[in-house]
This record gives sequence, C-alpha cells and structure tokens, in this order.
Amino acid sequence: MKKFVALTLSVLMVMAMLFGCGSSGSNETPASTDSGSAAPADKVAVTVTVWGPQEDQSDDNGKWLQTECEKFAAEHPEWDITFVYGVCSEGDAKTNVSTDPSAAADVYMFANDQIPDLLKAGAIAKLGGSALDAAKAANSETTMNTVTYDGGVYGFPFTGNTWFMFYDKSVFSEEDVKSLDAMLEKGDVAFPLSNSWYLASFYVANGCTLFGASGSDEAAGIDFSGDKAYAVTNYLVDLVANPHFHDGDIGTAAEAKAFFSGTWDYQKAVDAYGDNLGICPAPSITIDGKLCQMKSFAGSKAIGVNPATSLYSEHPEIAVSLAAYLASASAQKDHYDLRNIIPTDLTVSVSDALAKAQMDTMDYASIVQPVVATMGQYWGPAESMGKELVAGSVNHDNAVEKTDAMNEQLNSSAVS
Repeated sequence: MKKFVALTLSVLMVMAMLFGCGSSGSNETPASTDSGSAAPADKVAVTVTVWGPQEDQSDDNGKWLQTECEKFAAEHPEWDITFVYGVCSEGDAKTNVSTDPSAAADVYMFANDQIPDLLKAGAIAKLGGSALDAAKAANSETTMNTVTYDGGVYGFPFTGNTWFMFYDKSVFSEEDVKSLDAMLEKGDVAFPLSNSWYLASFYVANGCTLFGASGSDEAAGIDFSGDKAYAVTNYLVDLVANPHFHDGDIGTAAEAKAFFSGTWDYQKAVDAYGDNLGICPAPSITIDGKLCQMKSFAGSKAIGVNPATSLYSEHPEIAVSLAAYLASASAQKDHYDLRNIIPTDLTVSVSDALAKAQMDTMDYASIVQPVVATMGQYWGPAESMGKELVAGSVNHDNAVEKTDAMNEQLNSSAVS
C-alpha cells in the first residue's frame, strides 16, 4: 500500500471541491457490509464525496452512480467507505468545483474543455501509475488526448462528444459512404460548411494542424498554410459548386440523403430515413488524387480527482482508484445499458449503429478539439471562410489569397 501511495503521489497533481452543488436525497450510504458494527482495526475508514448529474442518481436510471460506487466498495474490503453523493452536472463542474475546491467532491464528473480552468483553481489532479496505463490501453489516442493538457492527463474519459454521418442506405452503399466524392455522384449530401466546428475536418484531412499534432502545443499555433491548405480550399470551391452539395443539414436541405451531426440529432435522422438509416464516421475526400480521411473535432466527459480535499491528501489511492473504476469497462457498459451513454472504452461491446459510429469516429476519424486558451482564435476566421465559400466569394483565382488571409487571422493572437 505504501508503495502504491508513493507512486500515486508522485504522478498526481491536484484540484477540486464545491460550494454550489448540494447533496442528493439520502446523503450518506455506508458501503461496508458490517451492518453498523465497528470496522476492523486493519481497515481504513473513510468518507468519500462523489458528484455526478441527477440523471445518474435517479431510480429511473438504476442509480448508476450509487450502484457503481457500491460495486467498487465491494471489490475493496480493505477500505470501510461511506459515500456522500452530490448533484453536479458535467457542464457545471468547472463552476461548482472551482468555487471552493477544499469543500467540493473528492471525485467528480466533468467536460474535458474545463481542464484549464480547473487547473487554475487547483481543483483537478494529474493522473499517473497503473490506473492511467489501463485507461490508455483501453481508449483511443484521440480520446486520451481530450483529457491531456500541457503534457499531463487529468481525467479518466467515459464518453465522447463528436459528430459523424447519417445517411440513407437505399441511396448509398457501404462502399459509397467511404468516399464523399463517390456519394456526390449518387445523391444529395448536406454538410454545415459555414459552421467552423465542421469546416476544420477538410483541412485536417490534408495535413493541416491546430496547435501541433496532439492539439496541445499552444506555441505551434494553427497551421492552415501552404500547398496543403491551398489544395483544400480549391477542393471546397468545387464542392460548393456541385449541385448535389448543400450547406446545412437535413433540416435545411430536405432533399439531402446524407447529413453530418451527432447523437443529439439521432431522432432527426430516424425521421428522415426510417428503416434505411445508416450511421458511420465521416468519409474520405480525394485531394490531388489522394484519399484523405475527414476528421471531426472530438471532446469527452471524464471522471476527475480533486487534490484539494483531505481524502486526497491522506488516501489518494482511494480517490484515484474510485475515479478509474467509474470510467472502467464494466462501469461504462452499465452506463450504456442504463442511459445509452456511449462508451469510449474500445473493449466494451455495443449493439447499435449510433454507438458504434461514435466509438469508431473517436478511434480513427477525429482529432481532439484543442483545450488551449488560444483555441478561441479559431472560430471566427474559420466561420468567415466557410460562409465565403458558400457564398461563392472564394474561387480558384483567389483561393491562395483567401487561405493565407484566414491563416493569418487564425494566428493573429495565437502565438505570443
């Protein structure tokens, strides 16, 4: 145990605790099976505070959070754990944990783009050791990059956030959907080119980068320059001119037999294509005779450890082990079965096309959406380029000039 604690302390940093998240209905749940009797002398008695969204603690969803914590406790009879649960959504973690980290949860769920702010507040621990090794082995490199910041890993991911393609199987075959160019020969396709969250996929496909290969090198800036970028802009000029291409989605182009979005638009896809609905990662595009895989932006939701609490200072191995367990393959499978939370763990078997499409996208058809501070410099210039392309004001004659102007704007304050 001493060796494990020493190793954990050497590789973890710290951060997190609340003020704005209240405890849920039944505050304390003893995890031991001693029926209230005193814990044996050789047992470590601790209270662990865990925060998660209300949906994960409701009876309708099988009280996923409480169930997994109890399973964890059963696997660790050496610890006499009392759990205290609080309601805090992943989106609210940054605010609630950072307000007063020392009063916040020991373990909590958060959205990956909050890492820089949680770090500033000293509310999230840097992870390492065997638990991190296991997470790296079970997840794609892209998924792990979503929780990596400045060389450190700050969370165990449990579900992804990205986009992919919905299509009509009566129009496009499984072979067709591997190539956007092949699809455009057979039917109408809608793509939100004027939305900067989607536009990057074309430039990244041909070797352009945002903050280096991993998306975390802020000094590298955004590289949408040179021949690789000019070729993409020229490709997009032709794409917009194709009568089978439409800017938008099925809602703005009713005739489209394929469109690009995420899990939130699943019902829209079902309504459009019914039994013929197909779902898969974004296709490849052909640039200068070369097939290039389009790549979506990807983020994640993860389990974090708060280094500002007494549990972390006294028993970091318990906090880290619990966080790792809540993002383990078995916990992700339960999450999927109870709430359709799509796993990131590639060893988890999924049965539906929607889950498989997201997992495949996270595995090979996406890049991490950078969480560096200067990522904010990307959105405006990229959106302007997309809108100009759709409007036809970017053409083959000015493609180089327009691309250079965009790249300059992308980096106008990206590098100090």
